Parts: sequence; C-alpha cells; structure tokens
Amino acid sequence: MDGIINYGGYFWLTGCYTTTRIVLRENRHRFLTLIVNLTEQNGCSYLPQPWCWYVCEHLKNGTTANTLFQISQPSDAHGVSATDAPSAPSTEAALILIRHGESLWNQKNLFTGCVDVPLSQQGVDEALEAGKRICDIPVDLIYTSALIRAQMTAMLAMTQHRKQKVPTVLHTESDRAIEWSTIFSEATRQETIPVITAWELNERMYGELQGLNKKETADKFGPEQVKIWRRSYDVPPPNGESLAMCAERAVKYFSEQVEPQLGAGKNVLISAHGNSLRSIIMYLDKLTSQEVIELELSTGIPMLYVFKKGKFIRRGSPTGPTVHGVYALTRSLAAYRDQLDKAVID
Repeated sequence: MDGIINYGGYFWLTGCYTTTRIVLRENRHRFLTLIVNLTEQNGCSYLPQPWCWYVCEHLKNGTTANTLFQISQPSDAHGVSATDAPSAPSTEAALILIRHGESLWNQKNLFTGCVDVPLSQQGVDEALEAGKRICDIPVDLIYTSALIRAQMTAMLAMTQHRKQKVPTVLHTESDRAIEWSTIFSEATRQETIPVITAWELNERMYGELQGLNKKETADKFGPEQVKIWRRSYDVPPPNGESLAMCAERAVKYFSEQVEPQLGAGKNVLISAHGNSLRSIIMYLDKLTSQEVIELELSTGIPMLYVFKKGKFIRRGSPTGPTVHGVYALTRSLAAYRDQLDKAVID
C-alpha cells in the first residue's frame, strides 16, 4: 500500500520507496492540519495517494531520510490542490507549561543557566506533585529543553498520569539514531508519548555568572547590579543572554514548532525553565516587557492554557508561588477526565 502514515507529527512514506521518516519543520502549519483532517476522515492514520506523490517528488529530488525540510502549501500536486482538501476542523487543545523542579544548584544557591544540572530530591518531589496536578489532562506530545532537569521533570510528572502512557524521547539526529530507536510494535507505539528536546527552550545563558554563588556575587558587584542582570529585560550578564535574547529563540521555536501541533488538535506539555517559560507566557498573554520581568513562576506547579480558534485562553494562574488553584476545565477536558473515571469504575 502506497501512502504516508501519520505518527505523532512525523510521517512515514510506504510503498515502492524505502520506508522513510519525514520531519516537517517550517511553514507547515496548513500542511499538517490538512494531513490530520484527511487521516481523520479516512478513520485511520493513512494519507491518500495523491499527497504521497507530492512528497515522493521531494524524495526523488534527493531528500534524504534525516533531512529536515520545508513543505509549503502544494498547488496542483498531480491534480490535487490544497484548496480541494477540507477546511481545518474546529478543535481545542490543552497546553501545559511546567517549570522544572529544584535543581542541585538551586539548592546550593548557584547561578545555573545552561549548565546541565539534575534535580535535587526536592525537585524530584515537586515533579511528582506536578504530575498529580495534571493526571486528568490529556497529553499527546511533550517538548522539553535539552537540559536534564527539564527532561527529568517531564518524565517524572508523566509517571503520575492516569493513562500511564510512556514518554519516549525521539532521536532524529542521524539515520542510525532514527533506525535504532524505532518501535516496531504498533500496540506498544500507541501507548507511548513522543518527547521532543530542543535547545531553544533552554534556560537563558547566564554567561560568566554560571556556577557563581548568588550571595557572593551580590556582595562583589552590589545587589542592584545583580538585580539588573537577573531581572531586567534587555541587559545581559557578562557574555550571557538577556531575557529579550532568550525570548527571541524560545518564542520563535514555540510559534513555529509547537503552535502548529496545537492547531492540529494535539495536547502539548512543555517542561522548561523560568526564563524560557516567561518568554512564552509573554507571547501567550501579550504581556509587556515590564510585566514579564515581574512575573514569578513557581517550580513544579503546572500552568494550563487552552488553544481554540487561534487564541490562547489561560485556565490556571501562573502569577505567584502560592497560587495552586483548581484548573478551570473546558467541557472537552472535563469529558476526558470523566472518561478516565468511568474506566476505573468499569
């Protein structure tokens, strides 16, 4: 059977060509939405042959298995144009944001930035508690930074989810990595959640402050100077990033990579860091630079948004360390929770 199989936002070409994973990257929001729509109409994860022909043209022109390439809106791909496909379905999707739990360097009061430090025991406990708070909310796809403390937080949180699906890191860095990490059981694959790691979601780089004790640094340079480095929007620490610089990469990644998945109806969890998440929240809530520098995010407390009709609606408050409140579930999210309850009763 010739066609494209949809797997978690990745696509496998089957038929006369060697099975190949195609990673869709930029400017593919409409293409991805159409794929989801077409596969849902067919009642399976199989993409019709005309679209397969369109992608085959890319392969015949030299696209390799591990190449990240751009697919624009096709026009007249062997007689099928994008306008012939049905319009995007009306969907809503959950977006969960979690700041990682306490790290070992948080515990020691050291500037961490992009140094790859694991969670402390308290951070592990915070991640597990975060998982309990989101155990009733659907998760189809997970994004984390490239740093272990964010990855640990996501993995530990998902151990508490009532669906008990297994988060599985996708390795696309080489053909061998793709081949060796392939899951060959369809039943097993259905019980996994793809995890995508991205350096763009890393904490901001603190430059020459990384590894320094925060109190000793304040004593040396003065509290006001350290406050400017830590809390201003556009003043970076020596040889480091400002919040504005961090926001540029984090928001760009979110809008190009994550938002299309939400638009296609996928429920997304992002586990990242104080500054990369503040940057994303600034984008979601349309905050000013002054408002975002005053925003405090607690470690290990999830924030919930709903994406619907191109808009983000905040359903859980990220405004302070004492705000734990109950999430205001939408009707569809409440129905998902009720299905989990029914499954336990049955």
